[in-house]
Amino acid sequence: WGMIKITHAEQCCGCSSCVQICPKQSITFVEDMEGFLYPQINTSTCSDCGLCEKVCPVLNQAEEKSPSKVYLGKHPDDFIRVQSSSGGLFSLFAEQIIELGGVVFGARFNEVWEVIHDYTETKEGLAQFRGSKYVQSVIGDSYKYVKTFLNSGRKVLFTGTPCQVAGLKRFLQKDYENLLTIDFICHGVPSPLVWRKFLKEEIVHYNIAGSNTSVLTGVNFRSKSTGWKNFSVVFNYSRETNNVKQTIEHSSVFTDNPYMDVFLSNLILRPSCYQCPSKSGKSGADITIGDFWGIESLLPEYDDDQGLSVVFVNNEHKIIPNVGLIHEVAYWDAIQNNSSAENSACKHPYRELFMKLLSKYGFAKSYFYLTSNNLLCRIVRKFFSYI
Repeated sequence: WGMIKITHAEQCCGCSSCVQICPKQSITFVEDMEGFLYPQINTSTCSDCGLCEKVCPVLNQAEEKSPSKVYLGKHPDDFIRVQSSSGGLFSLFAEQIIELGGVVFGARFNEVWEVIHDYTETKEGLAQFRGSKYVQSVIGDSYKYVKTFLNSGRKVLFTGTPCQVAGLKRFLQKDYENLLTIDFICHGVPSPLVWRKFLKEEIVHYNIAGSNTSVLTGVNFRSKSTGWKNFSVVFNYSRETNNVKQTIEHSSVFTDNPYMDVFLSNLILRPSCYQCPSKSGKSGADITIGDFWGIESLLPEYDDDQGLSVVFVNNEHKIIPNVGLIHEVAYWDAIQNNSSAENSACKHPYRELFMKLLSKYGFAKSYFYLTSNNLLCRIVRKFFSYI
């Protein structure tokens, strides 16, 4: 074992286990040109202990594992279910942990709408973790906090992407009876830089259109105002005119939203996502949750278009009983419309072109170059493909 070396971007999933495990604090995260964080080592203080390599989930991939049981599930409280991306199962598990005096970790927006990992010890605090955030979260020192809580005897629920759960498991280096881990069926993590550029342009554009200064107060990637299957992306603004405060909603169906288009088209994902090291149960998560796409064909009697969860029970020993698991289904049926459970995203042929354009022209112009059929844009794409 030696110090970790990243020679290709695909070799790092950004879980930060190496940064947090380093006893000399010789590793820091540095953002690259695409907006993703990668470890940088201070060789003058590194002791060559090899811990960074030992905890890396890319270098130490587990075996694939199928779940022991699969369920259809939903939260019994319709309000919480509507606030959630799918069926609200995260909230059910989290509430149980809080009631037992535990701590829940998840991803939330900070005050400038970056996505970070944080924790809460109250049910009220769970609201900030609900709903999808289609940006790679900054883990910070979350693994260290998890270990501190576990060693003090507290129950901990950690939820994150498969690679983040795998990173936590490697960081802890042993199993904890009082730890419950939940990952989700992950399409891939988008670049925080792309999100920042898109959001900045969105706010500027909206303020020009509204002719007044508005403050962004809310982002919802998965609003069910137009249904669960045909969800909308919603931005909430606060505006004051003549001492009268207004709340204004700017909404678009996901198929019409440029950011969702580049995300779902695999244009802005982290390079490691195209060969994910943590799919198919390799993360070691106790439970995997996701949208139960295709439920209208499999079990139409449950489909009310308000969101339903698929739940993979990977560790029956850790499952909390009676928490919204309403119907057991076959694994094969569950993944028919959820290929991301096993398959990595396919890299878009113009991904590098988009990232290069983004640094020079910003989001809107780059998106235009990739999607427009005018002659100039087609020439740019053709030239890029040729070289």
